[in-house]
Amino acid sequence: MPTVTSADGTTIAYETTGTGPALILVDGAMCYRDFGPARGLAAALADTFTVHLYDRRGRGESGNTLPWSEDREIDDLAAVLTAAGGEAAVLGTSSGAVLAADAAAKLPGITRLALYEPPFIVDNTREPREESFVPDTEAMIARDDRSGALKKFMKHVGMPAAMVHIMALTPPWKKLKAVAPTLPYDLHILGDTGGGVPLDPARWSAVGVPALVMDGGKSPQYMRNAAKALSEALPTAQYRTLPGQTHMVKAAALAPAAKEFLSPTPTSK
Repeated sequence: MPTVTSADGTTIAYETTGTGPALILVDGAMCYRDFGPARGLAAALADTFTVHLYDRRGRGESGNTLPWSEDREIDDLAAVLTAAGGEAAVLGTSSGAVLAADAAAKLPGITRLALYEPPFIVDNTREPREESFVPDTEAMIARDDRSGALKKFMKHVGMPAAMVHIMALTPPWKKLKAVAPTLPYDLHILGDTGGGVPLDPARWSAVGVPALVMDGGKSPQYMRNAAKALSEALPTAQYRTLPGQTHMVKAAALAPAAKEFLSPTPTSK
């Protein structure tokens, strides 16, 4: 298994598949190579790109040097970028889309961005995230109440309580508990974007590469509004809706849109 070493000495595990220009996938909360959409998405993109998928710190086979900071996660992405040859397009989903956008403001090797459904709350189409959400989650992790932190997060993102209860009884729950300590990482990456107020474009003013921000046609309105808002906050961005998709976007829908935009000679729609 290939690894790279981040700036703080953390080992970051990754793998590659396919042929063509380099593309790096950035997962959202709790996802990693062996748990989540990355491998299926990589397989759907491998006929066009050399796809690099990696375990974000604290997940899978990557290390987790403390204290955590988003700058260190950006350093991790920089290390994968170097392994990819120094230049790559980046495809980020959910909170991984936010990390990718933030990284593009700092890493010159990122050539294009494709971002799917950053989980912001930018208006009154849903209730804002309570101010105590992050410290409450961190307190649960600190006392090793990983199931409690997971249940709190899943209810927050809209999963019905009955479904959360059932999920906690299934085999995947063990994998979720293993990465539950990384939940606060993604919440800190989101920062103050959950308060129901417009985004601050200054956060991404230094992003100098073309971007495509996408949402799903069947996603909640607040999430679609968030994607549109990010497309307007980025200096050079397009916005696109993938019909019939939700936050759990299918690779068969996301991959063609990503190929169209991220290829070296993309065609605009």
